[in-house]
Amino acid sequence: MENSRYPKFTFTWIGGVVLLAGLFLGTLSVSFINTFWMLVFKESLQYKEWFLMLTNAAGFLAAIAFFDFFIVRPSTKKKLNFNFSPTNFSTYLLIFPLMLGMMFIAEFITSQIPITGPFFGKYYEFFSKLMSQLTDDKAVMIIMTVIMAPIFEEIIFRGIIQKGLMNKGVKPWKAILYASIIFGLVHGNPWQFVGAVLLGSVLGLVYFKTKSLLLPMLLHGFNNLCSSLLITYTKSESFSEAFKVSEWVILAVGIVLFSLFYYLFMKKYKVHYSEI
Repeated sequence: MENSRYPKFTFTWIGGVVLLAGLFLGTLSVSFINTFWMLVFKESLQYKEWFLMLTNAAGFLAAIAFFDFFIVRPSTKKKLNFNFSPTNFSTYLLIFPLMLGMMFIAEFITSQIPITGPFFGKYYEFFSKLMSQLTDDKAVMIIMTVIMAPIFEEIIFRGIIQKGLMNKGVKPWKAILYASIIFGLVHGNPWQFVGAVLLGSVLGLVYFKTKSLLLPMLLHGFNNLCSSLLITYTKSESFSEAFKVSEWVILAVGIVLFSLFYYLFMKKYKVHYSEI
């Protein structure tokens, strides 16, 4: 690892603060641009379909840049860099069914979380309205969820947080779990938290075993594409509703898929390979 072209940085609470500072200042810069535009042209950009997309991109890019310039370069004398190498075709045949199985399992567990009641009812109503605003423009939704989110989020949660924890000496399974929990928490609601933690664990495992950030990005995009298609054509994110089958059937298929392809994937990658 010492001669690797990839910097061996670590992730601590200071790195977390730097990421948050970059995210805040990045989104704030877009707000300043909007304010300037309103003063000059008497028009608010926040009602444009692409404004949320621009805000997210600015926040994520600033967060990554801040971590690079304030953490990685001073400590490693190298710029932030990741392995995006593709892998052999057989690996793709293992990881996509693995991911799909966990998607089915996550859907079943998420469906058990209440959406009614004094707390969950109001929270779910607020969450549903928020999601409906995101899905109004299908093109923007696809760009944000299928392209932007997988790239930016995998760089931060797997590439920076998980890898940085492992470089610090945290056991791989703990680093994968910690990064996945943080990934779930930033979604800000219990329904997406469950799926983000479970699916994030698969993404983290794939990244740990293959050493390529491209693979979790593709899996993340696959998950979000499935969600976008379900929302577009069935008005929900439910496979059970789309296929007109019981949630228990979805769970059973998910367990079989995940168990089988987890075994095959771990057997193929039972040797720990180093990133060079």
